[in-house]
Amino acid sequence: MTIKIISLNLWLGGKLLPSIIDFLRTENADVLSLQEVYNSQDPASENRYRSILSLQGHLPYPYSNFAQSFIHDGPAGKIPQGNAVLSRFPLTAKPGRFLLEATRDYYQDEPDQWPIIPRMLQHVELHTPGADVQLFNMHGVWDIEGSKYTPARRYMHDVIIEELKKQSGEHIILTGDTNAQPTNRAMHDIENYLDPAFDSSLTTTFNMRRKDKPGYATAAVDLMYVSRNIKVASWSCPDVDISDHRPLVVELNL
Repeated sequence: MTIKIISLNLWLGGKLLPSIIDFLRTENADVLSLQEVYNSQDPASENRYRSILSLQGHLPYPYSNFAQSFIHDGPAGKIPQGNAVLSRFPLTAKPGRFLLEATRDYYQDEPDQWPIIPRMLQHVELHTPGADVQLFNMHGVWDIEGSKYTPARRYMHDVIIEELKKQSGEHIILTGDTNAQPTNRAMHDIENYLDPAFDSSLTTTFNMRRKDKPGYATAAVDLMYVSRNIKVASWSCPDVDISDHRPLVVELNL
């Protein structure tokens, strides 16, 4: 069985939400693995602050799970932010893990707070007709230097490896905005357990229309890894203007 999965950082809930919806409708994936998702339940909130409800209102994903990382204190008020999985397949939520834990109740989208914002490893079990799949959706610890193996990234590394070891023998997908280069030890050691879904031609996963630092043009941080009982049929990272990140679009044979 072949499934199609897209991993995408929505960029603060979907600053370019209409374009995101158009792209996702065209791609017609089975599973969406999303980061920077807002989960306001206030119907008066702007659509991007109700990311899941807004996407489900336009796209055929009846199953979803939200894993809260923190409360974002911004112009629209205090709104839960985290990771989400939207799926055509039924799913079961599994316990997630913090990759960087909270030190306060609320955080703002300010550069001085980016290194301390809590980060989440979301875990759901997808019940596909081909096999049950353990999907891990991560938003990694932020550091402007994607190659640095900092103490916070060492902790992230240890949490991820610990969770992967628990799933030995399962069909596993690990994906998300890692905030680290694939050569960083925090990510590279994952290749002892899983195979990358991409190859060395993946040079950046940023949308340079929305970035002003040239270093982002050679930073591939939106990544995907799969267990060896899953084969990669195709992968791409289209240069589309739907977020400050590019999506990772992968077809997998279970």
